[in-house]
Amino acid sequence: MAQTETPPTTFKRVMLKISGEALMGDQGFGLHPPTVERIAREVKSVHDMGVEICMVIGGGNIFRGLQGSAQGMERTTADYMGMLATVMNALAMQAALEQLKIHTRTISAIPMDQVCEPYIRRRAVRHLEKKRVCIFAAGTGNPYFTTDTAATLRANEMACEVIFKGTKVDGVYDKDPMKHDDAVRYDTVSYDDCLAKHLKVMDASAIALARDNNLPIIVFSLDEPGGFKGILAGEGTYTRVQG
Repeated sequence: MAQTETPPTTFKRVMLKISGEALMGDQGFGLHPPTVERIAREVKSVHDMGVEICMVIGGGNIFRGLQGSAQGMERTTADYMGMLATVMNALAMQAALEQLKIHTRTISAIPMDQVCEPYIRRRAVRHLEKKRVCIFAAGTGNPYFTTDTAATLRANEMACEVIFKGTKVDGVYDKDPMKHDDAVRYDTVSYDDCLAKHLKVMDASAIALARDNNLPIIVFSLDEPGGFKGILAGEGTYTRVQG
Protein backbone atom coordinates (compact mmCIF):
# COMPACT_ATOMS: atom_id res chain seq x y z
CA MET A 1 0.00 0.00 0.00
CA ALA A 2 1.33 3.45 -0.89
CA GLN A 3 2.37 5.87 1.83
CA THR A 4 -0.15 8.52 2.82
CA GLU A 5 2.12 10.85 4.78
CA THR A 6 3.56 14.01 3.33
CA PRO A 7 5.94 12.98 0.53
CA PRO A 8 9.65 13.91 0.84
CA THR A 9 9.55 16.04 -2.31
CA THR A 10 11.53 18.92 -0.84
CA PHE A 11 14.84 17.06 -0.59
CA LYS A 12 17.56 18.81 -2.56
CA ARG A 13 20.58 16.79 -1.41
CA VAL A 14 20.42 13.12 -0.44
CA MET A 15 22.70 10.27 0.54
CA LEU A 16 22.05 6.87 -1.08
CA LYS A 17 23.53 3.98 0.88
CA ILE A 18 23.56 0.55 -0.74
CA SER A 19 25.29 -2.68 0.13
CA GLY A 20 28.03 -4.24 -1.94
CA GLU A 21 25.82 -7.31 -2.27
CA ALA A 22 23.31 -5.18 -4.20
CA LEU A 23 25.83 -5.03 -7.07
CA MET A 24 26.28 -8.76 -7.49
CA GLY A 25 22.78 -9.54 -8.77
CA ASP A 26 22.05 -13.27 -8.61
CA GLN A 27 25.74 -14.13 -8.47
CA GLY A 28 27.28 -15.24 -5.22
CA PHE A 29 30.26 -12.92 -5.47
CA GLY A 30 31.67 -9.90 -7.26
CA LEU A 31 30.07 -7.44 -9.67
CA HIS A 32 27.22 -8.10 -12.09
CA PRO A 33 27.50 -5.35 -14.74
CA PRO A 34 23.80 -5.37 -15.77
CA THR A 35 22.83 -4.89 -12.10
CA VAL A 36 25.32 -2.05 -11.68
CA GLU A 37 23.88 -0.45 -14.81
CA ARG A 38 20.30 -0.84 -13.54
CA ILE A 39 21.15 0.89 -10.25
CA ALA A 40 23.00 3.63 -12.15
CA ARG A 41 19.83 4.26 -14.17
CA GLU A 42 17.87 4.60 -10.91
CA VAL A 43 20.40 7.17 -9.71
CA LYS A 44 20.19 9.01 -13.04
CA SER A 45 16.41 9.25 -12.81
CA VAL A 46 16.73 11.10 -9.49
CA HIS A 47 19.67 13.19 -10.69
CA ASP A 48 17.52 14.28 -13.64
CA MET A 49 15.03 15.71 -11.10
CA GLY A 50 17.72 18.17 -10.00
CA VAL A 51 18.52 16.36 -6.75
CA GLU A 52 22.15 16.42 -5.60
CA ILE A 53 23.28 12.86 -4.85
CA CYS A 54 25.95 11.38 -2.60
CA MET A 55 26.52 7.63 -2.50
CA VAL A 56 28.22 5.13 -0.23
CA ILE A 57 28.50 1.51 -1.39
CA GLY A 58 29.53 -1.35 0.87
CA GLY A 59 32.14 -3.94 -0.08
CA GLY A 60 30.53 -7.17 1.07
CA ASN A 61 30.29 -8.58 -2.46
CA ILE A 62 34.10 -8.69 -2.55
CA PHE A 63 35.34 -8.77 1.03
CA ARG A 64 33.78 -8.10 4.43
CA GLY A 65 36.21 -7.21 7.21
CA LEU A 66 34.09 -8.65 10.00
CA GLN A 67 33.89 -12.03 8.28
CA GLY A 68 37.62 -12.03 7.67
CA SER A 69 38.17 -11.28 11.34
CA ALA A 70 35.80 -14.08 12.36
CA GLN A 71 37.92 -16.50 10.33
CA GLY A 72 41.06 -15.57 12.25
CA MET A 73 42.39 -12.59 10.31
CA GLU A 74 43.60 -9.64 12.34
CA ARG A 75 40.62 -7.23 12.49
CA THR A 76 42.36 -4.01 11.46
CA THR A 77 43.91 -5.59 8.36
CA ALA A 78 40.60 -7.24 7.47
CA ASP A 79 38.78 -3.90 7.75
CA TYR A 80 41.30 -2.16 5.50
CA MET A 81 40.78 -4.90 2.92
CA GLY A 82 37.04 -4.28 3.13
CA MET A 83 37.64 -0.56 2.58
CA LEU A 84 39.60 -1.31 -0.59
CA ALA A 85 36.69 -3.44 -1.80
CA THR A 86 34.39 -0.41 -1.50
CA VAL A 87 36.74 1.56 -3.76
CA MET A 88 36.39 -1.11 -6.46
CA ASN A 89 32.60 -0.92 -6.20
CA ALA A 90 32.65 2.88 -6.29
CA LEU A 91 34.76 2.89 -9.45
CA ALA A 92 32.37 0.42 -11.09
CA MET A 93 29.40 2.64 -10.25
CA GLN A 94 31.27 5.72 -11.43
CA ALA A 95 31.93 4.04 -14.78
CA ALA A 96 28.25 3.06 -15.12
CA LEU A 97 27.04 6.58 -14.29
CA GLU A 98 29.48 8.19 -16.69
CA GLN A 99 28.23 5.85 -19.44
CA LEU A 100 24.88 7.59 -18.78
CA LYS A 101 26.55 11.02 -19.11
CA ILE A 102 26.36 11.77 -15.37
CA HIS A 103 29.50 13.53 -14.14
CA THR A 104 30.72 11.52 -11.16
CA ARG A 105 33.56 11.70 -8.65
CA THR A 106 34.86 8.80 -6.55
CA ILE A 107 36.25 10.26 -3.33
CA SER A 108 38.30 8.00 -1.08
CA ALA A 109 38.97 8.35 2.64
CA ILE A 110 42.26 6.52 1.97
CA PRO A 111 44.41 8.55 -0.46
CA MET A 112 45.02 6.79 -3.77
CA ASP A 113 45.43 9.74 -6.09
CA GLN A 114 45.92 7.77 -9.29
CA VAL A 115 42.45 6.21 -9.17
CA CYS A 116 40.24 8.66 -7.25
CA GLU A 117 40.20 11.92 -5.31
CA PRO A 118 41.16 12.20 -1.64
CA TYR A 119 38.37 13.28 0.68
CA ILE A 120 38.36 17.06 1.12
CA ARG A 121 35.02 18.21 2.44
CA ARG A 122 34.83 21.62 0.77
CA ARG A 123 35.85 20.17 -2.60
CA ALA A 124 33.19 17.46 -2.30
CA VAL A 125 30.53 20.06 -1.49
CA ARG A 126 31.57 22.01 -4.58
CA HIS A 127 31.16 18.89 -6.74
CA LEU A 128 27.61 18.51 -5.45
CA GLU A 129 26.86 22.17 -6.15
CA LYS A 130 27.99 21.51 -9.73
CA LYS A 131 25.49 18.61 -9.89
CA ARG A 132 28.14 15.89 -9.91
CA VAL A 133 27.37 12.62 -8.15
CA CYS A 134 29.87 12.01 -5.33
CA ILE A 135 30.62 8.41 -4.37
CA PHE A 136 32.40 8.23 -1.03
CA ALA A 137 34.66 5.18 -0.83
CA ALA A 138 36.94 3.50 1.73
CA GLY A 139 34.51 4.02 4.59
CA THR A 140 35.66 6.55 7.16
CA GLY A 141 39.29 5.61 6.53
CA ASN A 142 39.40 3.89 9.92
CA PRO A 143 38.95 0.25 10.94
CA TYR A 144 36.08 -0.79 13.22
CA PHE A 145 33.60 1.50 11.44
CA THR A 146 31.07 0.17 8.93
CA THR A 147 29.99 1.75 5.66
CA ASP A 148 26.64 2.49 7.38
CA THR A 149 28.51 4.75 9.78
CA ALA A 150 30.56 6.21 6.90
CA ALA A 151 27.35 7.03 5.01
CA THR A 152 25.85 8.76 8.05
CA LEU A 153 29.06 10.67 8.71
CA ARG A 154 29.39 11.88 5.11
CA ALA A 155 25.67 12.71 4.93
CA ASN A 156 26.10 15.01 7.91
CA GLU A 157 29.29 16.55 6.55
CA MET A 158 27.67 17.19 3.17
CA ALA A 159 24.53 18.64 4.81
CA CYS A 160 22.32 15.99 3.20
CA GLU A 161 18.69 16.18 4.24
CA VAL A 162 18.07 12.44 4.33
CA ILE A 163 19.72 9.04 3.94
CA PHE A 164 18.08 6.62 1.50
CA LYS A 165 18.97 3.07 2.51
CA GLY A 166 18.38 0.74 -0.46
CA THR A 167 17.67 -2.86 0.59
CA LYS A 168 16.04 -6.02 -0.74
CA VAL A 169 12.76 -5.32 1.09
CA ASP A 170 10.41 -2.33 1.01
CA GLY A 171 11.03 -1.00 4.50
CA VAL A 172 11.71 -1.94 8.11
CA TYR A 173 9.93 -4.99 9.51
CA ASP A 174 9.58 -6.33 13.04
CA LYS A 175 11.25 -9.54 11.81
CA ASP A 176 12.75 -10.87 8.61
CA PRO A 177 9.96 -10.85 5.98
CA MET A 178 11.96 -13.31 3.88
CA LYS A 179 11.57 -15.89 6.65
CA HIS A 180 8.31 -14.92 8.36
CA ASP A 181 5.00 -14.47 6.52
CA ASP A 182 3.54 -12.58 9.48
CA ALA A 183 6.28 -9.92 9.54
CA VAL A 184 4.83 -6.43 9.99
CA ARG A 185 6.23 -3.39 8.20
CA TYR A 186 6.57 -0.05 9.94
CA ASP A 187 5.54 3.14 8.11
CA THR A 188 7.63 5.13 10.59
CA VAL A 189 9.88 4.04 13.43
CA SER A 190 11.99 5.98 15.90
CA TYR A 191 15.77 5.83 16.16
CA ASP A 192 15.45 4.58 19.74
CA ASP A 193 13.09 1.76 18.72
CA CYS A 194 15.55 0.71 16.01
CA LEU A 195 18.24 0.40 18.66
CA ALA A 196 16.10 -1.15 21.38
CA LYS A 197 14.43 -3.70 19.09
CA HIS A 198 17.59 -4.46 17.07
CA LEU A 199 15.71 -3.81 13.81
CA LYS A 200 18.89 -3.96 11.70
CA VAL A 201 18.19 -0.79 9.71
CA MET A 202 21.83 0.21 10.10
CA ASP A 203 24.39 -0.58 12.76
CA ALA A 204 24.01 1.05 16.17
CA SER A 205 26.74 3.66 15.62
CA ALA A 206 25.09 4.89 12.41
CA ILE A 207 21.62 5.06 13.99
CA ALA A 208 22.96 6.97 17.00
CA LEU A 209 24.83 9.42 14.74
CA ALA A 210 21.69 10.00 12.66
CA ARG A 211 19.60 10.46 15.82
CA ASP A 212 22.03 12.93 17.37
CA ASN A 213 21.92 15.06 14.21
CA ASN A 214 18.19 14.57 13.49
CA LEU A 215 18.95 13.04 10.09
CA PRO A 216 16.02 10.94 8.79
CA ILE A 217 16.60 7.56 7.13
CA ILE A 218 14.27 6.23 4.44
CA VAL A 219 14.47 2.47 3.94
CA PHE A 220 13.16 1.22 0.58
CA SER A 221 13.55 -1.61 -1.91
CA LEU A 222 16.34 -1.10 -4.40
CA ASP A 223 14.90 -4.00 -6.42
CA GLU A 224 11.70 -2.06 -7.18
CA PRO A 225 12.10 -0.39 -10.62
CA GLY A 226 11.66 3.36 -10.27
CA GLY A 227 11.46 3.07 -6.50
CA PHE A 228 14.13 5.67 -5.69
CA LYS A 229 12.56 8.30 -7.94
CA GLY A 230 9.05 7.30 -6.89
CA ILE A 231 9.66 8.02 -3.22
CA LEU A 232 10.97 11.49 -4.04
CA ALA A 233 7.76 12.01 -6.04
CA GLY A 234 5.67 10.94 -3.05
CA GLU A 235 4.86 7.41 -4.22
CA GLY A 236 5.79 3.88 -3.28
CA THR A 237 6.29 1.99 -0.06
CA TYR A 238 9.03 2.68 2.46
CA THR A 239 9.79 3.15 6.14
CA ARG A 240 10.93 6.47 7.55
CA VAL A 241 13.25 6.35 10.57
CA GLN A 242 13.10 9.57 12.55
CA GLY A 243 13.03 11.01 16.07
